[in-house]
Amino acid sequence: MPNITLVSSSNYHGSGYLDHCEIAITDLFAGGSRILFVPFALSDHDGYAAIARTRFRAMGFQLDSLHESPHPVESVTSAEGLFIGGGNTFRLLNQLYAGDLLEPIRNRVAAGIPYLGTSAGSIVACPTIKTTNDMPIVSPPSFTALGLVNFQVNAHYLDPDPDSKHQGETRELRIQQFHEENSLPVIGLREGSWLAIEQGAVRLSGAGSARLFLRDQPPIEIEGGAALDRCLDGTPCVA
Repeated sequence: MPNITLVSSSNYHGSGYLDHCEIAITDLFAGGSRILFVPFALSDHDGYAAIARTRFRAMGFQLDSLHESPHPVESVTSAEGLFIGGGNTFRLLNQLYAGDLLEPIRNRVAAGIPYLGTSAGSIVACPTIKTTNDMPIVSPPSFTALGLVNFQVNAHYLDPDPDSKHQGETRELRIQQFHEENSLPVIGLREGSWLAIEQGAVRLSGAGSARLFLRDQPPIEIEGGAALDRCLDGTPCVA
């Protein structure tokens, strides 16, 4: 079973909250019953936790929200599984720093408990949050994130629209600019897609596809089912 699942978005056109990745979630948390939810990417923690709790209950899991815990670090330390939801990545990372939660989360995931991230929750699993799409509405102490994987994710990846009159930067151009200053691979996750990571093996799943960006190389199209760990160094990806 994978122990890290990184989803582009919790919502996918034509389906409800987490519907498109329900099987991935139930597989990820199989064997556990209580999941710790981190709602810090949104300002309304109570409302966000209520939505997530209702959805997880329908999948057969008990969800505890970290914002309700009197001892957050201890809650992370004893968690059977972690779910970090989407919202603003800068606000999320800032709250993780404020609560001294990064190292406890790293330690628990390293110990093997399952981790689910959606959108911003997927971005903070990366070495940094430098490939987020969000506005910096707050200033975290650092862009350094959890580093649970050795690559960057760009969630909600969008391809250029050839019919658009927009003259601003495309997502691809912004990732190219990232690579002018940084060397980490970037996986552009289109909507409906997610990454399942187990013991270092990375596989693309879901209804969507992805685009892999390596420094000083042309982008690589990735179809569902491909093993990405075989191509993060430029080796051709295979299903």
